[in-house]
Amino acid sequence: MATLHGSWIPRETSGHLFIWGETWRTKAQISTTANEMSSHPFGMTEEELTSFLESRSLSIGQFLEVSEKARSGSRKRGAQQHHHPWESQIVLLPTEPSSKGEPAYPVLSSKVFLDSADDSPDDSPEATQWEFQPWQVQGVSLEPMAAVRFLQALPLGSFEGSDAYLGGELRFWSQVMRWSLDLLNRGKFLPGLYRLPDGKVRACWQPLLDSTTDQVRLETYIKLMPSACCAYPQQVSSPQLTLESSNLQPTNLQPTNLQPTNLQPPNLKPATDLVKAQELLLGFLSSVVNTQVQNFVKGESVPVVDSPMVEWLRSLSSNSDNSETLALESTTLGRLAAALSTWNTPVQQNLVTPTSKRLSNNLFRTCFILKPPTSDQENWGLAYGLQAVDDPDLVVDAETIWNYSGERLEIKQRTIEQPQETFLKGLGLATRLYPPIEPSLHQPRPEFCELTIVDVYEFIRASAWRLQNNGLGIVLPPGLKPGTGAKRLGISLVAEVPPQKKNQRLGLQSLLKFKWQLAIGDKTISKREFNRLMALKSPLVEVDGEWMALQPSDVRAAQEMFKGSTDNMTLSVEDALRITTGDNNTLAKLPVVKFEASGALQELITNLQGNQSLEPIPQPASFQGQLRPYQARGMGWLAFLERWGLGACLADDMGLGKTAQLIAFLLHLQEEGTLNGPCLVVCPTSVLGNWEREVRKFAPSLKTIVHHGDKRSKGKTFAKAVKTKQVIITSYSLVHRDATTLDGVEWQGVVLDEAQNIKNPSAKQSQAVKQLSTSFRIALTGTPVENRLSELWSIIDFLNPGYLGDRQFFQRRFAVPIEKFGDRDSLQTMRSLVQPFILRRLKTDKSIIQDLPEKQEMNVFCGLSAAQATVYQQLVDDSLAQIEEAEGIKRKGMILTLLLRLKQLCNHPALLESKGKKTKGKTGDNSLMSSQQSGKLRRLEEMLEEAISEGDRGLIFTQFSEWGKLLKPYLEHKFGKEVLFLYGATRKKQREEMIDRFQNDPDGPSIFILSLKAGGTGLNLTRANHVFHVDRWWNPAVENQATDRVFRIGQKRNVQVHKFICTGTVEEKINDIIESKKQLAEQTVDAGEDWLTEMNTEQLRDLVLLDRSAVIDD
Repeated sequence: MATLHGSWIPRETSGHLFIWGETWRTKAQISTTANEMSSHPFGMTEEELTSFLESRSLSIGQFLEVSEKARSGSRKRGAQQHHHPWESQIVLLPTEPSSKGEPAYPVLSSKVFLDSADDSPDDSPEATQWEFQPWQVQGVSLEPMAAVRFLQALPLGSFEGSDAYLGGELRFWSQVMRWSLDLLNRGKFLPGLYRLPDGKVRACWQPLLDSTTDQVRLETYIKLMPSACCAYPQQVSSPQLTLESSNLQPTNLQPTNLQPTNLQPPNLKPATDLVKAQELLLGFLSSVVNTQVQNFVKGESVPVVDSPMVEWLRSLSSNSDNSETLALESTTLGRLAAALSTWNTPVQQNLVTPTSKRLSNNLFRTCFILKPPTSDQENWGLAYGLQAVDDPDLVVDAETIWNYSGERLEIKQRTIEQPQETFLKGLGLATRLYPPIEPSLHQPRPEFCELTIVDVYEFIRASAWRLQNNGLGIVLPPGLKPGTGAKRLGISLVAEVPPQKKNQRLGLQSLLKFKWQLAIGDKTISKREFNRLMALKSPLVEVDGEWMALQPSDVRAAQEMFKGSTDNMTLSVEDALRITTGDNNTLAKLPVVKFEASGALQELITNLQGNQSLEPIPQPASFQGQLRPYQARGMGWLAFLERWGLGACLADDMGLGKTAQLIAFLLHLQEEGTLNGPCLVVCPTSVLGNWEREVRKFAPSLKTIVHHGDKRSKGKTFAKAVKTKQVIITSYSLVHRDATTLDGVEWQGVVLDEAQNIKNPSAKQSQAVKQLSTSFRIALTGTPVENRLSELWSIIDFLNPGYLGDRQFFQRRFAVPIEKFGDRDSLQTMRSLVQPFILRRLKTDKSIIQDLPEKQEMNVFCGLSAAQATVYQQLVDDSLAQIEEAEGIKRKGMILTLLLRLKQLCNHPALLESKGKKTKGKTGDNSLMSSQQSGKLRRLEEMLEEAISEGDRGLIFTQFSEWGKLLKPYLEHKFGKEVLFLYGATRKKQREEMIDRFQNDPDGPSIFILSLKAGGTGLNLTRANHVFHVDRWWNPAVENQATDRVFRIGQKRNVQVHKFICTGTVEEKINDIIESKKQLAEQTVDAGEDWLTEMNTEQLRDLVLLDRSAVIDD
């Protein structure tokens, strides 16, 4: 996998977005030329970048086409054609210095994070040796309109898995571009003019950053700008480093002209050599806002007005590429410029022009302070002053401003430039927005104006916001401040759980016992106090020394409550949860201004808000094994939610023992005497056998049946059979197919293993599991469900139906705002809602890793498909008949051949079919492959998908090179990622390159297939933390040698070893024999399979006989 980089490169008139890619290569593939500007050795070629972008639906052609269409209205046929956007740029990068005769190499971006101007590189000793040197990269240049469309197409939200290819600087520009969309949506732009260095003038649309919101955003974005955005010498103002991209040749840039000591390293805030972050940011905003507005108004008819205006208006709506200037006489231009300057004077300091280097450095603005009346006054006062933009508490009153006539006012270690001029400009703007101010301005030194109570209410409701949105400051009394600080008439609730019957389970819809009172903020008020406030007949009232606004809707709702309309008012557990998370804070049309929970309800809310703080409960005595501490906590968490009738999603990383925790939880219920009905476990067909074995291993006291196969019971027979059982295991495909049978049972619990199987809510199996009647629901998954919103909704809707609303509501309320607009508030609200029901621990968590062994070995049992079983039985029958007639060496050879073919068949029937076929190159005929024909392949797919989603890497060992040749293209097609394959015929150079990539390329392939003999010795592959033995050597010592390629010096992570075994076949039976003699077998490398050839025919028959009950058939 590669990394996509890019930044805005300013030009004299506009600028462009330069996109380039970085991909890891071995040093053997890199060549450098002395005395020339070195090309970035890891930079993508044009073909590589084009292919990479197309693979992510970011084909450059589609964005160039949009840009051409946008300009088509302003160009005549036969005019200048669009140039090819491929070009070169110089970028300053942290570089590993040359040593021992090797050239210097740039450090891969995945090894150094320069995400903001204040960040420093990695603190490792290696990082301290890095220097910042110039490198030449090839990439794509996008003009403003194409850049906007490109940035819009980039993914938002989580940058994990398939979305982890974006460099920090592209993510930054994507967010700034969305800010420009917000400016357009709010109408924050004005038409204007700007003068070029050669004296010519152009028309343009200029962003207006006059509101408090935008000024704060500007400061925030400047601080957060990745320093990689400023790493392009094209942006440097020094003549020595000013480059013309059309004439960018290595010979024009000798390395001596760009010594690292001459430039500020990009990890530091740019000072004089690199363009300041604000100038770069403003240039980008100016270009993209101008381009988008012109694109919107292109073709608009121009009104017939005086000549200068016609030319100007036509230019504003031409949607040209900024190559045209206004063909007006200098006198005419002067009059037009003067008129525009007079018109925009009040906001001029906040207008962004193409040549803006920074906005006004005067960080003070005119503000208005609302002051309540004193006891002897009737009217309110609106005082004037100056307020610090970055410190709203710092306010200078009007009297101080008028008493100081200088150009610079020093106050509290801050400087106000031209205080009186700034103050008057703000007052002038405010007068047009809020007329009650205007009479006071006739005074020689205006300091305040008076407002009636009605004026104040209108000011708070509308005018204050309008003034703030235009860059003016507002200071309100504490109780009148908007948002969380507002004191409002509402309802105070005290809730608790009503008395329950023994073993009664609650749920989200269970009703609570509660008491209510009217309240203003934290203070409750009686009906008498409420009536007293109503008698004042004022929209503003004073309560305990604080003023507040009475909203008409709140007053009406309160009056209805006092009339007795609360008799039917209810409060559920779900309501309480929503109130505490802030998602819904109204009851009976009144805001809940105060909420208290007591007793068990308080315990519920406290524990749900910090679900990992739950104390572990004692391990069930009948559990055959030892739970690790984090597993005991997980079991306790499941038990806690079950007690409340709430659905739970256990989303621990793969290998942390979700199955064991679930089984221990069921034993806990059994020992508590509350497991009174059957529990249904729904899982992929490939793990049916695994589940049966795990239950038998950890909880033999739980009576279990597997509902599967063509002889499975149905209807009343099934209902009768499960009454005496605790665990029934079935597959997702049968949940839909046997819906009538399963619906006929009153399940105590329904458990979904690998719950991502219901990620598509429209799928029949997803709908079927949601219709099952049950007391509690649990979902097990190893994938990070919060990163996939549609999958998250489907799983939560199964666990707690209706909790997140229906699918359309969820899309409108959460998915669209989060995924399309990057709405952090919606994301935070959604997380607060679902967090109580999801417990996810990672292998890398400090509290988890100390509980884990350094190496975990586990058997993965898989069933045979029906197709495999048919061929297996035929092979056994035919071979045993021939073996019985043979003797001596011939007999031994026939036995070994049978065992070999059975092992191949257990992998996949295609491995037998490809036998004898000539395989070209490294890969085989992928058309023979299907996971439906092999239980092993199906399970391998599922486990690899989970490992990849967690960012893990895995080795797949096989003793059959032909299997590797089939597996490589199949997995590449399945996951859309490159898969490495090393076997005996791999040349030494290719072998070294593969190992180098897997070990050292941060974005390299995460799956590496190795033949057991070729990869079993002499390798160091410690980047992997999963080892998959898909077929068995039947010699633990040989398998351990292969595993040691990962589990050796240099391994920093816990290693999970997965050994695949087909149940009901010779693999399972030989595994049982080996397990019984494992200690001896592990010490004997040469044991091999020869001992199997000494068996007589009956012993061999028992060994290879197929157990038909283990066959899986969907």
